[in-house]
Amino acid sequence: MDKRRLETCFSPALFEPVMYKDSIVVIIDVLRASSAICTAFANGAAEIIPVTGVDEAKVYKSRGYLVAAERDGFVLDFADFGNSPFNFTREKVSGKTIVYSTTNGTGIINLTLSCYLTVIGSFLNIGALEQWLIEQKRDVLLLCAGWKNRFNIEDTVCAGAIAETLLNSNYYSTICDSTFAAIDLWSLARPDLSGYIEKAAQRSRLRDKNLDDCLEFCLTPDFTNKIPVLKNGILVAHF
Repeated sequence: MDKRRLETCFSPALFEPVMYKDSIVVIIDVLRASSAICTAFANGAAEIIPVTGVDEAKVYKSRGYLVAAERDGFVLDFADFGNSPFNFTREKVSGKTIVYSTTNGTGIINLTLSCYLTVIGSFLNIGALEQWLIEQKRDVLLLCAGWKNRFNIEDTVCAGAIAETLLNSNYYSTICDSTFAAIDLWSLARPDLSGYIEKAAQRSRLRDKNLDDCLEFCLTPDFTNKIPVLKNGILVAHF
């Protein structure tokens, strides 16, 4: 049996789209974009339109769309809410199309448009995502959002958890040092994930801004079986 290739990229700055045109790219932004997106679909959102620029988000808002937009954690003044997963309640988002713009996560989605398929990963959908990836029989890249093109702990730990499961399935192989490093980091974090994430710089940033109420939730495994998939530039839920 020919095994599929598994790789990990620690930062969008290291990402080379031309190398992954036949791969499924999993974007991981645990604190908080990918967790918020997974929560929105878990609560019945119909679509999420990711946009990079603030001006573009404003145009959508003027057209009557529900807009989630933040920069450096703070909700933009024209937006309906920011990117805490707790904002995406069933009452607010069920059946709705949401325009979504964040400091980090949404810009990364645009980097992957030439790849075979882009999906959103988090601890919240980790089990369903792992099983789905195994079933696809495609090469996989785990793309960590990081923080402003820098390495971060929380996304790498999540990538390591996914990578470990995929390699243990025997459908994947890797010679990627980043993947092995991510798995090693996950092995350190696994006994006390929330305690380990206390080291993360983003954890401190959120605490300093009083935005850390959702941290434990973002580290919760298998909250949902929804897998956000990018189709024609719009995220929809794969069931």
